[in-house]
Amino acid sequence: MTNNPQQTARVGLFFLLGMALIWVTYETLSGGKLWFKDKGYQLVAGFDSLKELKTGDDVRMAGVKIGDVALTRLAGRRAEAVLRIDSDKRIKADATATIITQGLIGTGYVSIDLGSEAAPVLPAGAEIRTAATADLNTVMSQIGDLSRKLEGALGGLGSALNGDSRQPGLLQKVDAILAENRENLSRTTANLQQITDKVNRGEGTLGRLLNDSRLHDELLAGVAELKQGATQARGFLANAEELVAEVKRGRGTLGALVYDQKAADDLKASLASLREVSEQLAQGRGTLGQLLKDDSLVRETRALLKKADRAIDNLDDTGPITAVGVVANGLF
Repeated sequence: MTNNPQQTARVGLFFLLGMALIWVTYETLSGGKLWFKDKGYQLVAGFDSLKELKTGDDVRMAGVKIGDVALTRLAGRRAEAVLRIDSDKRIKADATATIITQGLIGTGYVSIDLGSEAAPVLPAGAEIRTAATADLNTVMSQIGDLSRKLEGALGGLGSALNGDSRQPGLLQKVDAILAENRENLSRTTANLQQITDKVNRGEGTLGRLLNDSRLHDELLAGVAELKQGATQARGFLANAEELVAEVKRGRGTLGALVYDQKAADDLKASLASLREVSEQLAQGRGTLGQLLKDDSLVRETRALLKKADRAIDNLDDTGPITAVGVVANGLF
């Protein structure tokens, strides 16, 4: 068998092309680091369950890959994922890691939020805060529980509506009530129809109100007067409140009587004096009291007035000197 140099060159070229293709594929899958891979630093994330997370899954921040899962392990009563973070990426101390499940096949990755700008940076080997998220299996399980509860509730509602052989349901009871009161319902419907016809013809108060524009206008006028009366009442109440406020401040006669102690004391003293005078009059003390109580003083006063009247009558017939004597004689 002879060797063809051209054929040998072609075989070598295809081999080199295959190696180049393998190299490009591996570069793509390894993040572009074939000859040197950044070892970075590690952080520990503890979860109740790692779900479908496995070694080699991505670690992302704001959707950008910053590392991968270096190791998954069971530590006591929790599962831990050891995260390899690129050397040039810094994780804040208040950042939180969560496991995100994507797609129906259950592939997942670790998502880390940015944290606050003022927080310090986590050192290598530190433990990052974590938060649990519901995966697809949990959501489907909750949906299944909800559907079973909903099915039970609908079954109970159906039993309540339709009943069973032992007890009739709500629909049967309603049918029975309608059957028993069909005649009454018919009469009630007929009465309602008559009332509606009367209202349409303008009969009765409601019919006139709906069909007579004049009555409608009078009703509106009455409502306007009621509003005006309410406005005046509010004004009266406002004035009364102002008057009460003035009295509380001790202004005016009533305010002085209510809140001025000196005025109140003077009023009490005046009432006491008036009561004392009335008691003296009732007991016949003093000139006015004697006039009210002693009849003899009244009779003497009347006799004296009569004598004075007679003396004045005699003055017409005498001179001045004689008149004075006559008056003196008549009086005494």
